[in-house]
Parts: sequence; C-alpha cells; structure tokens
Amino acid sequence: MTQLSELDLDATDVAAVTERRDELLTTVRDHVGRIAYNVARIEGGDYGRRSFSTDRGEWTVKYEAGDIDFLRYDPRGGGETYVISTRSPAEPEALARALEDYASFVAAYNDYVASLDGILDGVDADFPSVESTESIVAERDRIVDRIEACCDRMAGELYRYDGTDYGTFSVRVDATRWELKREQDAVSYLRAGGSGGVYLLSQYGPPSATDVREYAPRFSGVVEAYNDHASELELDLERVEL
Repeated sequence: MTQLSELDLDATDVAAVTERRDELLTTVRDHVGRIAYNVARIEGGDYGRRSFSTDRGEWTVKYEAGDIDFLRYDPRGGGETYVISTRSPAEPEALARALEDYASFVAAYNDYVASLDGILDGVDADFPSVESTESIVAERDRIVDRIEACCDRMAGELYRYDGTDYGTFSVRVDATRWELKREQDAVSYLRAGGSGGVYLLSQYGPPSATDVREYAPRFSGVVEAYNDHASELELDLERVEL
C-alpha cells in the first residue's frame, strides 16, 4: 500500500499555481470590466452580450448593469472556458490556453470600436418643433372635472339614501354599461364599457382625450338615468304607509 509520504505532492506548488491564477483573474476582470462597460454604453442597455471572433475562436462578453457578468472563450477545437464568471475559477491549464488568445480578443474589440467611428456622421438632428398639448389637456381636465363633480353629487345622494360606506350604481345607456363606484359620499371611479372598459374617473390618473371625446357626450344619459332612479326611489317611499 502506498504511503502518503511516498506521494510526490508539493502543497506549496499547488498554492503557488492557484495564487498565480487568482492574480491573473483579478487583472483580467479589471481589464475586461472596462470592455464590458464600454460595450454596454455603445449598445445602450443594462443587460446584454456581444461576441468577438479571433483566428483561434470566439470570445463572448456578457454584461449586467454595465459590469462584466462573464467572459467566455470558445476555441475552434471545442471546449468552452469561462475565464470570468460567477462560477468557480477556471482550471489553470484551460485558463492558460484561453489567455494565449486574449490579446487577439482585445484587438477584435478595438476593431469593433474603430468600425463605429463616424457612424453617426450625417445624422440630421434638426428635428421639427414639438407642438404643445396644453390647451387640449386643459379642456380635457375641464370636462373631466365637470363629470367628477356630477358623480360626487350622485355619490353623495346615494350615500345618504343607502347609508352604506360603499356602493355601486350601474346603468346601461345606448348599449353601453356604465358603473359608478363610490366610497361613502365620494366617487371612486366611473367606468364605461363593462369590466374591460374605459375609466373616465379613477385613482390612476385622467383618461385620454380621445376617450373623453368618445364618452363625455354620452354621460348626460347616465345623469338622466340616475335622476330616473332617484325619482323611482322617491315614489317608493311615498307608497310606504306608516
């Protein structure tokens, strides 16, 4: 049986190899990190990847939030090596083979950057003036405010009659279903067109001007339907004999 003392294993040599590998990886990470940052700036996104070809293989830079996520080397003979990654460090021999081609990778990156020189020359930045929507928005807001005032009035009257903190008034006007949801005496939302319809009033912001143009003229029918409803309630109470 072989004794441990007979094995030709020098722990110092192993430590030296791993220490040298870690030094190289630190240097490469700092260097390719700048490449990843520049590629991210050129590509215009926080996440992405780009590959660069050399005579010996292909290098892929994947970046995340402008920093290097991984650097992968795919030699033409097969057998990929993750030079930089969130995984365990590359095996020293595979790392050494990959780094033999690293300078060519950097040259390919530099060629890529050089190829972009002047790419935006001649692009016309003299764009037409942008028209203001101020008057349209002001008119939209005026109409919506008027609708909201009417709905608050209806909500208040319904609250007085129903006596509940929450309630809904629904009516169909010209084949369109309208729903007014209230919380106590204030409107929560006004929706036209059922569950998948348009919110003319809501907590999420005003409707579009086109939606107001389509539905505001029909809102009078909702008010008329509410008035009919209120009249019916009044008649019902008049029929009560005490």
